[in-house]
Amino acid sequence: MTKAYSTKDALEKAGVKYLAASFADMHGVSKAKMVPIHHYDRMMEGSELFTGAALDGVPQEVSDEEVAAVPDPASVKILPWDPEVAWFASDLRCEGRPFEAGSRNILKRTLEKAAERGLGMNLGMEAEFFVFEDTADGGFEPVSKRPQLDKPCYDLVRLLDNKAWLRDIVEAVEGFDWGLYSFDHEDGVAQVELDFTYFPVLEMADNFVFLRMMANEIARKHGYFASFMPKPLSERSGCGAHYNMSLYDLESGDNLFATDHDPRGNNLSKLGYQFIAGVMKHLPAICAVVAPTVNSYKRLVKQGSMSGFTWAPIFCCYGDNNRTNTLRIPLEGKRVELRAADGSCNPYLGGAMVLAAGLDGIANDLDPGEPHTENMYLKSEAELAAMGVEMLPKTLEEALDAFEADPLSKQVFGEAMFSSWLDFKRQEWLAYMNHVSDWEKERYLKFF
Repeated sequence: MTKAYSTKDALEKAGVKYLAASFADMHGVSKAKMVPIHHYDRMMEGSELFTGAALDGVPQEVSDEEVAAVPDPASVKILPWDPEVAWFASDLRCEGRPFEAGSRNILKRTLEKAAERGLGMNLGMEAEFFVFEDTADGGFEPVSKRPQLDKPCYDLVRLLDNKAWLRDIVEAVEGFDWGLYSFDHEDGVAQVELDFTYFPVLEMADNFVFLRMMANEIARKHGYFASFMPKPLSERSGCGAHYNMSLYDLESGDNLFATDHDPRGNNLSKLGYQFIAGVMKHLPAICAVVAPTVNSYKRLVKQGSMSGFTWAPIFCCYGDNNRTNTLRIPLEGKRVELRAADGSCNPYLGGAMVLAAGLDGIANDLDPGEPHTENMYLKSEAELAAMGVEMLPKTLEEALDAFEADPLSKQVFGEAMFSSWLDFKRQEWLAYMNHVSDWEKERYLKFF
C-alpha cells in the first residue's frame, strides 16, 4: 500500500484530500500539520514549519528559527480509519540543514556510521498492547467481561472475545503488507500481541510510530482505547516491544548474523556476537531510551504477575532461546532479541542507541562470553556475582544515571538533544517522586 501511493496523482485517485507532514517528538508520538492535497509539492519541499519550543524536550527557544518537516515520500500511509488523509514520516530541518535534535535525524546519523562499514540494520518490533474502556468514575476496565484467568496467555476464547476491535486493527496492518504472521492473547487482561516481519530500522521506526496511533484510533471507533503503557495493571504482566535485530550487507542484502558454523550452537556469526557484546557494554544506558518511563521499571521485575514470573528481563546477560536473558538468540539464530524494550519507547532513538552500541562492539572486537542457557531467575545473588552478571537499572533514575555517564549517549543524541532529553526525564522522575500515591495514603495515613 505504501509504495503504491507515493505520488500525488496516485493519492488523488485513491480519494485522498489531505496530507499530514508528520514527525516524531521525543516520546515517539506523531506531530503534524495538515495541508490540502493541492499543496503536495510545497509540502514535500518542507513548507510546514513548527515552533520547537512548543514541544516536550526540543532544545529550542521561542525566538529560534522554526523547524521544517520534510516528508519522506516512501513512508506514505493512507489512514485506514480516515482514508481522506495520508500520513508522511518527515525529517526535520532548521536553518537549511538537518535539525540535530530530530529523532529521525538521530537514527539516520547512526545509520550513516554503519554505512561506512557497509552495514545496514534490520529491526522487527513485537507490538504488545492493552485495549480498555473508560468507566463513569474516571477509571478504566478491560473490554472483555468474561471471568479472567490466572494464566490467560494464548487463551483462544478470550482472543475471540476481543475479535470485533482486533479484526479491524489486524485488517489495517494487513492492508499495509507488513507481513503479519501471528497474533494472540497475552498474559494480561485484554492484552494482545501482533507479530509481523522486520524492516530496515528506519522503516520499522516509522511503522511502529504509526501503528501506535492507528491501534488507538481504531480502538476508539469501538468506544475503547489502546494503551502501550508498559505496566497498567500491577497484578499482571506488562507490555514489551522486543527489538529483533540483525545487520545486513548494504550491497548484497545478506544477513551478516547468519551462519551454520557457530561453535556456541546458536547459528550466530562472530559479527553477531560482537554486536551483542557492544549492546551489553552499554545496556544500562540503552535501558533509559528503550524503557523510558517511570512505569517501564515496574514491568522489569522478576515476579509479581498472577501467573508467576513476569517474563521480563532483569539481568545484564545474554543467552540462547532463553527468555530469562535480556538479550536472547531465538531458536533459529541469525538475529538477536532485546527484551528490555517496551511500547513507550521512541523507536528512532532506541534504534539509534542499540545500533551505535553494536557498532562499538564490532569496532573493538568485543566478545560477550558464553551464553547463559539456564533459568537466570533462579540464580542467587552470590551465583550472579560469581558469574559477573549485574542487574538492569531498577528505576528510571538509575537508568538516567547510566545514560548520563555513558559517552555513547551524547555521541548518539548530540549535545543539544542529550542535555534536553536528560533534563526532561530528570524532571519526570522528580514529578513522580513528589507525587503522593494511593498506595502511600492507604498504607501510612492511619498507620501511626
